Amino acid sequence: MGWGRIVAWGVAVAVPVAFLGIFFVWPVSALVGRGFWVEGALDLGGFAEVFSQPRTWRIVGLTLAQGVLGTVLSVGLGVPGAYVLYRCSFRGQGVVRALVTVPFVLPTVVVGVAFRALLSESGPLGWLGWDGTFAAIIAALVFFNYSVVVRTVGGLWEHLDPRAEQAARALGASPACAFRTVTLPALAPAIASAAAVVFLFCATAFGVVLVLGGQRYGTIETEIWMQTVQFLDLRTAAVLSVAQLVIVSLALWVASRARSRREHALNLSAATRSTHPLRLRGTRRPTAAVGSCSRSRGAGVLGDGALGDGARGAGARRRAWFGADALPAFVTAVVVLVLLAWPLANLVAKSLRTASGWGLGNYAALGTTGGRNALTVTVWEAAATSLRTAAGATVIALVVGGLVALVVSRRPRAPRARRAISVMDSVFMLPLGVSAVTVGFGFLITLDKPLGLNVDLRTSGLLVPIAQAVVATPLVVRTVLPVLRAIDPRQREAAATLGAPPGRVLATVDWPIAARSLGLAIGFAFAVSLGEFGATSFLARPETATLPIVIFRLIGKPGAENYGMALAASVVLALITATVMLLAERLRGERTGEF
Repeated sequence: MGWGRIVAWGVAVAVPVAFLGIFFVWPVSALVGRGFWVEGALDLGGFAEVFSQPRTWRIVGLTLAQGVLGTVLSVGLGVPGAYVLYRCSFRGQGVVRALVTVPFVLPTVVVGVAFRALLSESGPLGWLGWDGTFAAIIAALVFFNYSVVVRTVGGLWEHLDPRAEQAARALGASPACAFRTVTLPALAPAIASAAAVVFLFCATAFGVVLVLGGQRYGTIETEIWMQTVQFLDLRTAAVLSVAQLVIVSLALWVASRARSRREHALNLSAATRSTHPLRLRGTRRPTAAVGSCSRSRGAGVLGDGALGDGARGAGARRRAWFGADALPAFVTAVVVLVLLAWPLANLVAKSLRTASGWGLGNYAALGTTGGRNALTVTVWEAAATSLRTAAGATVIALVVGGLVALVVSRRPRAPRARRAISVMDSVFMLPLGVSAVTVGFGFLITLDKPLGLNVDLRTSGLLVPIAQAVVATPLVVRTVLPVLRAIDPRQREAAATLGAPPGRVLATVDWPIAARSLGLAIGFAFAVSLGEFGATSFLARPETATLPIVIFRLIGKPGAENYGMALAASVVLALITATVMLLAERLRGERTGEF
């Protein structure tokens, strides 16, 4: 490579690495270090002290139970949804896909308020007695992570060549047997990747647990917050942060291994579709697979159109509500209507209910500071602050995440370079699982004068957008990276052979394809920044409070007026988030990323 190219790639690596080092690794390390550095000496006795307490093991057990149950239910319900939304075809499919995506980016405070309104004694499901229980937390976590499974598994399922399963059916396999022996193994990488990510999100949930469970069902995440904010016990918080980092690293390792297998499967399916129609790749595999579960089907075996990509494939996409499609369609309809739509619809209905009857009184009150001046700013002022902050965070996340995706998408020949790229990919996923509380508090103790600069970032308006960008960057990477990796390297080689310089190769080969995913990346980054709560709760000043912080404060204040305002503000925030994601879905191209 020439010196200009080396410098360009060096800058592409240095900028995101510096951003992660200054605004993530340094604050987290500083906070953890203060917990282990006592009177000028390293003291690791905190591990024995913290883990000798029964409370710690109860919290760890609840965290793991929360992660496992949330993952199992999300995967069990999400796989049928992936089939219906990505393998079948029906009117309004795009709208349902967008609706399924919205819960993933909804602010945790909004979801907590929605489920409390649904499960409270006066709510429609109050008779279940789930208000303030572990079951309510699990239901809210499945609400959040259902779309992760649907999009991750559905993205692969949509690209699978249907002819392998069709050949299995032609050889006598039942639909269930063909799915179990042919389709399910092909989907295994996507299912494993989705399960690892969902476990990560469930085990590190903060806002939902804080609103629905409180201290009774505390997890490692909420315990770090309590020990830091209420007791200023940095030693216990540091030990728990390390324990959480171990759990997160294991989940990210599993997700990385599964993700690489998933991308390989996508490449294979693309290659399969490019072969001649009569050359059915994988025909031998269905033959072996169905040997133990085939059944006699008579002379009409091929009349099903099993070997025709147009006949059986198009037919399956048309009849999404009949035959073998009826059960997954029913399960998906129940999940979408009951688990996803009902809590949000009930939230809207509750927000329109006032002490004097139905009306817009709660929304009219959003222009005030609440009962007994519960707030220092109005909800509309907080909404404007949220939009400005999210816009800044989105720009930062797109620049940093785009550079990371560009670098990591390369496939160098040198083994050391490949390992370095793999490490870079994994490291930039850590902000998804490390406690946002740890990040926010770490900002406060490290960014007074970073790198010796005579600027106190803690009083700067850039601090909150930067913290939100740290959380949003991994989602940008996961959205853009699979698209860049899907580009055939021979296209770049051909352009370079024809005399195009590296910059022109990027502009003419990479950019047109990567641009297809930018709409979705912008939507995810903006929506996640709007709803970020953990780090922002530490960093936002009273006069610059964001909507999630205002809602949480209103919930904690007594009075029907404040609670009604919290409901109305939650609806406003949910509508803004839903609008952003609907626009992102409209802007996305044919290829999208992991989410």
